[in-house]
Amino acid sequence: MTRKPTPTPTSDPDLARRLSRRGVLGVAAGATAAALAAAAAPAAAATGTAPGTTAAGATPRPAAHGRGRGRPVLPPGRLGVQLYSLRDKVSTLGFATVFAELKKYGYDEVEFAGYTQGAAGPITLAQLRKLTRDHGLRAIGSHVGYHDDGNPNAYTFAQNLTKVLDDAEALGLKHIGTASAPFRHGATVDAWKRAAEDFNTYGEAARARGMRFYQHNHAEEFSFATDKPGVRLYDVLLAETDPDLVYLEMDIYWAYCAQFRFGKQADGTPRPFDPLDYVLRRPHRYPLFHVKDGIRDDSARDGYRMVDVGDGDIDYRRFLSRVTARTPGGRRYHHWQAEHDNPADSFAFARKSSAHLHGLRERCGA
Repeated sequence: MTRKPTPTPTSDPDLARRLSRRGVLGVAAGATAAALAAAAAPAAAATGTAPGTTAAGATPRPAAHGRGRGRPVLPPGRLGVQLYSLRDKVSTLGFATVFAELKKYGYDEVEFAGYTQGAAGPITLAQLRKLTRDHGLRAIGSHVGYHDDGNPNAYTFAQNLTKVLDDAEALGLKHIGTASAPFRHGATVDAWKRAAEDFNTYGEAARARGMRFYQHNHAEEFSFATDKPGVRLYDVLLAETDPDLVYLEMDIYWAYCAQFRFGKQADGTPRPFDPLDYVLRRPHRYPLFHVKDGIRDDSARDGYRMVDVGDGDIDYRRFLSRVTARTPGGRRYHHWQAEHDNPADSFAFARKSSAHLHGLRERCGA
C-alpha cells in the first residue's frame, strides 16, 4: 500500500490552501504529463540496455551487492550526471573523452553546467549537440544563472532570456533551468512572490519553445521568510508558481541538509518535514532530481558530509521506489542526475555512483 503524504505544515492559512490546491492539480496533471512523456520518449529509453548487461564497448556493471533480487529500482534509460561534477575532466580532456567514459559507466543522459571546454579548446553548440548524440547520450537539461547583477551582457535568465533559450534550443534540450536560489528580491514573502512571477515568465517563454523551465534547490530554499517566520520560503515558491510553467529539480542531498538545518523556526518551534513528502504530494512537478549522498554528521553545519553516491546514509532505494510508484508512468517520467560538488576523483565518483544506483533492487514483495 502506498502511504499517503502528510500535509505541509504552515502557519499561513491562505498559503496552506494554495499549496493544497496545487497538490491536487499536480497529481491530476501528472497523469497527463506522464502519458505524454511515455508517448514521446525516445526509442533508446524503451530499448535501453538492461541493468546487469552491457552495451557494446561498455564495462560490466557490478552485481546488486546483496541488495535483493527484485526489479531494479533505477528505471532503464533514466540515469544522468550533472557535468559540474566532472568539470575538471571537461576542462582538461574535453567533452568527447568525458562522454565516452560516461557511456562506459552506464549513463544515459547529461545535464550541462556550461557549454565550453576550457583548455580543451573551443566548441560550437552544434558540435556539442552532435558529440552528445554520437556518444549515445541525451542532453536532458542545463543550469543557467538567474539574477540580475546589473551587467546587460550577463548570461542569465534575468538579463538575456532569449539568448539562454536560443542556446538551449540549439542543443535540443527539453529542460532549461537555474540553480540560483530565488533571493533576487529578498527573503520576504512578497520578495519570493516576485521571484515566482519571474519564474512564471521564464516558464512561459520556455514552454513556447517546447521546453520546461526548472529550479534546482540548495538548503536555503527551505528556510523561513524574514517577515513571517512561520512561512517556509519553498512553500511560497510552490504556491505562487504555475505548475504548468515552472518545474523543480530536487537536489535530494541539499533537501535532507535543509531538513536538518530548518526543522525548527528561529524561536525553536518544531517544523519538521520530509523531502520525500514534498515530491509525493506533487510528483509531476519534479521531472528531474540530483542524486548525491552524504554521511550524517550532527556536528556539521548541514548535518551531512558529502560523499560519492552509495557511500552515504541517504536511502536511495526507498526514495526512488516511492517516487516512481507514486507518479503515473513514473518509471518513464523522472530523470535522475548523479552529482558530487567536489569529488576527490570525478571519474571514480561517476563510476561508483552508476554502479550503486544500477545495483539497487526493490524489496521482494514490495
